[in-house]
Amino acid sequence: MANDAPPRWDRRMQQRLARGEAAALAELYDRFASLVHTLAHRVLEDDTGADRVTREVFGYVWENPDAYDPQQGSLRAWIAMLTQRQAVHRLRASQTASACGDTLTGEALEERIREASVAARADYIVTSMPAPLRAALELAYFDRRDYRQAAAALGVTEDEARRRLRLGLQLLSTAHVQPSRTVSPPGYGRAL
Repeated sequence: MANDAPPRWDRRMQQRLARGEAAALAELYDRFASLVHTLAHRVLEDDTGADRVTREVFGYVWENPDAYDPQQGSLRAWIAMLTQRQAVHRLRASQTASACGDTLTGEALEERIREASVAARADYIVTSMPAPLRAALELAYFDRRDYRQAAAALGVTEDEARRRLRLGLQLLSTAHVQPSRTVSPPGYGRAL
């Protein structure tokens, strides 16, 4: 998969950012800007807001490269988490600050945030799952193929196609599960 980054790459990128290498930020932006913008847009439903969150996330990463802890997961996952939290923070702030009669009620706002968070997690899960699983799911969902047709299209056995579809769906089913809020490392639990 093109977006896979080995942990070694993550650590090197963090070190380069810590040294203040502007080229590192440019490389990171090229790799993850579309992910950040897409996730932010899912939450905010607004291009301008998604652009702002994208700038804020990369600004935060540039100013705080040591906030990333490779022991907690990949750099991609950390950036996605920062994006989701910042977008939700912006959504809450905009709804709170808005004095218009068409603002969302507290319950409606929280429901919208939950729905956007689930959608953002589902997007992230699909984009970060191994290519063979993603390909099987895409054939089943977009092309409406059953496991036999997917097996033929992928050039694998029917058992392998079923396994890929089952694993892909199991991963995707975790999107609705709220992430644990127990203990977060520094920099992981607050808005930017």
